[in-house]
Amino acid sequence: MNATSAEQASAPVTEDALRSVLLAGERPSRPGPVLTSLTFGWRALLKIKHLPEQLVDVTMFPIMFTLMFTYLFGGALAGSTQEYLQFLLPGILVQANVMITMNTGITLNTDIEKGVFDRFRSLPVWRPSPLVGALLGDLVRYSIGSAIVISLGLVLGFRPEGGAVGVVLSVVLLLLFSFCLSWLWTMLSLILRTPNSVAGVSMMVMFPLTFVSNIFVDPKTMPGWMQAVIEVNPITHLATVVRGLMHGSVPAGEIGWVLVSSVLLVAVFGPITMILYRNKK
Repeated sequence: MNATSAEQASAPVTEDALRSVLLAGERPSRPGPVLTSLTFGWRALLKIKHLPEQLVDVTMFPIMFTLMFTYLFGGALAGSTQEYLQFLLPGILVQANVMITMNTGITLNTDIEKGVFDRFRSLPVWRPSPLVGALLGDLVRYSIGSAIVISLGLVLGFRPEGGAVGVVLSVVLLLLFSFCLSWLWTMLSLILRTPNSVAGVSMMVMFPLTFVSNIFVDPKTMPGWMQAVIEVNPITHLATVVRGLMHGSVPAGEIGWVLVSSVLLVAVFGPITMILYRNKK
């Protein structure tokens, strides 16, 4: 190092010189809500890449239930496994997706417990973007689960009378409902203190909703009081819509019921989630 360089290094940095360096380029614009949400959604997908075991519930759970109910109970419930498969598979598709949504709350609670969300809240981004991004990332998991159930059903002999259009429409409606239902688990992840508690409470809610419905059997054979309970179960209406679209019918009233339920889920649990997220310490 020569004398000139030493003098420059030891010379004090003036405010004007520092300002000229910092303002040398144009300041980048602040990212919008869509961009930040998609960025956090990409983060959720990267977590699946590095922890592929997160897809166990997406892959093994629906396969196990489809095979078990088709070949253990199909003959007794419908007279033949093939006939029962036509009724069961749309219901299994619904059950698999709504059960997968529970993982949203568990994952968020894990991030909160590790302090990751404290860092997210300090970033100059749209406040809900970490939550919305996590939900968007989970849509990929729901899509994977749907593809596995439908592929397995086709291999076993399921033949949707509604064709590809009916299948696609039913999956789209199912993904919409699953996204809206995920706000409930997001809210629980901000209330409960551990991932295990989120998983336990979520299971207590989802098991009655999925089994006390028309997913596995026609409720006409059940007692009147149970039929009344099943009739007001939103999972029942969702299964009816998915089953109808796949088999070529369009139950307009039921579709409207599912859409209203989806809007209500977001309208109720979305604001509560954001209040809890903003006040989380």
